[in-house]
Amino acid sequence: MPIVVKSHIKHERLSLVPTLRNLDDIRIRVIPQGNTSPGATVFPFLIEYDDREKLEEMLDDDPTVNEYELIDWTDRTGIYYIEHTPTTKLISTVVTDVNGFLVDTETKGNGWLVELLLPSRKALASVWTFANENDISLDIIEIYNNDNAGTEMSYGLTDEQRAALRTAYDRGYFKEPRDISLSDVADELGVSSTAMSGRLRRGMRNLIAATISDGEDDE
Repeated sequence: MPIVVKSHIKHERLSLVPTLRNLDDIRIRVIPQGNTSPGATVFPFLIEYDDREKLEEMLDDDPTVNEYELIDWTDRTGIYYIEHTPTTKLISTVVTDVNGFLVDTETKGNGWLVELLLPSRKALASVWTFANENDISLDIIEIYNNDNAGTEMSYGLTDEQRAALRTAYDRGYFKEPRDISLSDVADELGVSSTAMSGRLRRGMRNLIAATISDGEDDE
């Protein structure tokens, strides 16, 4: 079943992140394309910034930019075609490989807020594996079925995290005082106390990120 995934990704060699980190009040958005060829390294960007000269000085020095071409500049907004260097981290590669689409991509904090349309949760697992293998931080904000958008949000929880949180909650682990110990909750799901602690911790982190956090980097 197709799913829509909203997530925040970070890595120092993601597209244009060096420029993003060095210019305040800059906003960058990838202009959607009908399709993207596997291995593509040239993309159209809409960049909002007050000083075009300073922006292009940063693009000249950005290690993720091989070449760029200005298509249009109006007021403080430019449309550029940017070719990336071979060392640039591009999540579009794996998204295309699993027959997915980048629906919306814009900068947020020191990274990118991306909305993906993927054919299945198996495809999402491939994206997740790619991110881990490339040291890309990928925080899932929400997931919902594409045919029923917004009604089955998972708030970034994996199935294991959801089961751990629900079991802990139903058995009174979050009560004060607790009705059940961590090891007893772990026994119910057939995992170790260490694994259960990790699932609860990561699950609560994802819930916070998806509900009350503004997503900004604290660093």
